[in-house]
Amino acid sequence: MKIDVPQAVARQYATEDNLEARRSLYENADGPDPRALAFDAVAEVTPARVLEVGGGPGELAARIATELGCEVVMVDISPRMVELARERGVDARVGDAQSLPFGDGTFQCVVAAWVLFHLPDIDAGLAELARVLRPGGRLVTVTNAEHHMAELRAVAGAAKWGHTFSRENGAELIGRHFERVERRDADGWVIIDDHELVRGFVASLDADEPQDPGPYDLPIRTRRASSIFVATKAGRQVSD
Repeated sequence: MKIDVPQAVARQYATEDNLEARRSLYENADGPDPRALAFDAVAEVTPARVLEVGGGPGELAARIATELGCEVVMVDISPRMVELARERGVDARVGDAQSLPFGDGTFQCVVAAWVLFHLPDIDAGLAELARVLRPGGRLVTVTNAEHHMAELRAVAGAAKWGHTFSRENGAELIGRHFERVERRDADGWVIIDDHELVRGFVASLDADEPQDPGPYDLPIRTRRASSIFVATKAGRQVSD
């Protein structure tokens, strides 16, 4: 999958099928849940206004709004993802993370989970996320390590994750735009014992280039390695 080419990203998320194929892999996973750690990072600052960029079907945005009782807006480039999020009651809008339709300092917290590696220009995207944050505001991002799901990716002929925004370079990239950056890792293992899960994963990597997985034996035990980056915008937080 050409993950930072806009046309490929639009194709990949035109429906929820590819996303759900990858999500289904984690049914037999152990270790901390990176989604829960991302939620906790938002809850720590008790924000009044939160923006989620690239929120997909809107589960996290809906949870933040319900459990933290704050105003949440979600932006996603996919009309289908926006439709699904709205069905959950989320204020979701079609939009581009590199050109957000909000004024400076609108939000106290911005969330970007597994989305920054889709941007053609990560620096432009991070600058935009910083712009809409208040001084002292928090950015919560989630991404994966280079060795994330390496054993499963080897079956698809792509053992190295190789994305443009990863555990290995995330702190340096975010640090260009934010004052402080903290990394919180969520590592564990996944056991895959279903051929359909393997085939679904391989097919989800690029909708235009379906392929059969190479030879493999079940079960596949594969490492999962995600990181939550928690960053603070320079300046002092001003309350309402």
